Amino acid sequence: MTAKLEVSGLSYSYHSMDGETQALSNISFTVDTGEFIAIVGPSGCGKSTLLSIFSGLLKPDEGEILIDGIPLPDSKVNIGYMLQKDHLFEWRSILSNAALGLEIQHKMDERHKNDLRELMNSYGLGNFENSRPSELSGGMRRRVALLRALLAPCQILFLDEPFKGLDDETRRKTIAYTKEACRGRTVLFVTHDEKEAELMRAVKVVFLDEGQMR
Repeated sequence: MTAKLEVSGLSYSYHSMDGETQALSNISFTVDTGEFIAIVGPSGCGKSTLLSIFSGLLKPDEGEILIDGIPLPDSKVNIGYMLQKDHLFEWRSILSNAALGLEIQHKMDERHKNDLRELMNSYGLGNFENSRPSELSGGMRRRVALLRALLAPCQILFLDEPFKGLDDETRRKTIAYTKEACRGRTVLFVTHDEKEAELMRAVKVVFLDEGQMR
């Protein structure tokens, strides 16, 4: 069976006036349809760079990325990406920020709005739907950004440290709801915490250390 995502010999370096810094070297692995994959490693090892390459924001120096056997640049598969920064729009309420994925799908009817409100309640955001991003804590903003990514129309979802900054109890609840919301999708999420990979019950863990797999 063809893998949903296949990575072969991937390498990438950052270039500056001071020279070249290698971020990733000879990374290879596969992800099957519907799998949860954790990319684990310390800060600065290239985890976020890897997701940026997978999403097409960066072009690798070497290697190949296939989605359903098709090279990434030619693939028509919809990809969702939650960045490390929440990038919420201050002029939008929390509800409308979270609803961007529904708007893209033209599904902002009352039924979908009510479903979204229930989901916001699950994520501890129910009392803040009319608030602005600047009125929320960092952890709450992160949950809004996560909801926005979960509601986007995509088959593959990349999540860059989605549970960063959450206290233990909130993190456990958020992980449980996120795993349920992602059911049926192929998900790669970045974390520096192996415990999060265990809580998400990742079927595969890719360990990165200074841009190398181990």
